[in-house]
Amino acid sequence: MAKTAQEKLDEKKEKEYKKTHKNFYKTKPGDVLFNVLNYLFFTLFTLTCIFPFYYLFINTISDNDLVKRGLINFYPKGINFNNYLALKSVNDLGYAFVVTISRTIIATVLMVVASAFVGYLVTKQEMWKRSFWYRFLVITMYFNAGLIPWYLNFAMLGLTNKYTAYILPAIVAPYNIILVKTYIESIPGELEESAFIDGASHMTVFRKLIFPLSKPILATIAIFGAVGNWNSFQDSLILMQDSHLFTLQHRLYIYLNQSSNIQSVMQSGGSAAVSAMEQALNAKVIKYTISMVSIIPILLVYPFMMRYFEEGIMLGAVKG
Repeated sequence: MAKTAQEKLDEKKEKEYKKTHKNFYKTKPGDVLFNVLNYLFFTLFTLTCIFPFYYLFINTISDNDLVKRGLINFYPKGINFNNYLALKSVNDLGYAFVVTISRTIIATVLMVVASAFVGYLVTKQEMWKRSFWYRFLVITMYFNAGLIPWYLNFAMLGLTNKYTAYILPAIVAPYNIILVKTYIESIPGELEESAFIDGASHMTVFRKLIFPLSKPILATIAIFGAVGNWNSFQDSLILMQDSHLFTLQHRLYIYLNQSSNIQSVMQSGGSAAVSAMEQALNAKVIKYTISMVSIIPILLVYPFMMRYFEEGIMLGAVKG
């Protein structure tokens, strides 16, 4: 089929454009060098970040005698998974897993719902004293009474040695509320207006419109909340006396102290040195294994949430 005059004219313009800008798109030696250095740097940086986890893992699946002699550095030897199976015999570790997993799920879900609802409320001009409550919320991010008043507050509220001490303080997260508020403000207001015209209430709009549209930012703060609750240590260490309420991180801290105490016994020598050495080895291997187990859940969850995380954190940062 013969080309029309317009198509010929378009081809001519395209050729002229490419001819004029060919030097602009031409790869220069400096660009090649920059790309090589850029890829090299980020490759080394990635390996630097990954290696500690890799080192920890290969020491947990290698022969314990080789681990004791420090011969496991770059690849596993005498591969076995007995250390992971042996965790079943570690006292109170099962309780620590249940407490950590349950508090992570419950506190994260409540935090996400509360952040979404409060973030939506503070975007409404008709909210009573909206500016005051929002500023009051922001101020709490910058002022901290300190550790002792924090503990006394929990003691006066009767939350010491109580499971609820893990949940209630985690529900309100000012930074996450600000992220959600900023994200909601980026949603076109016409959507809410059309819903109000159809007779929807604020609760209906929030439940059927705002909440579903806010999935990216909610997934983002869910990652923040889950990681924070999973790695939380101070509240368990200070507030809990019942060993059945200890978190996984607290239990890991106890094993770390035990291995340090056994090491001091070994240095003193005597007939108990051999037995202490075996106990120290076991404590060290258990410490490595529990550390790996405490990391795995977050490593498995994060890749699935990465897409929402990137989208949510960028969109939530558009406005101030």
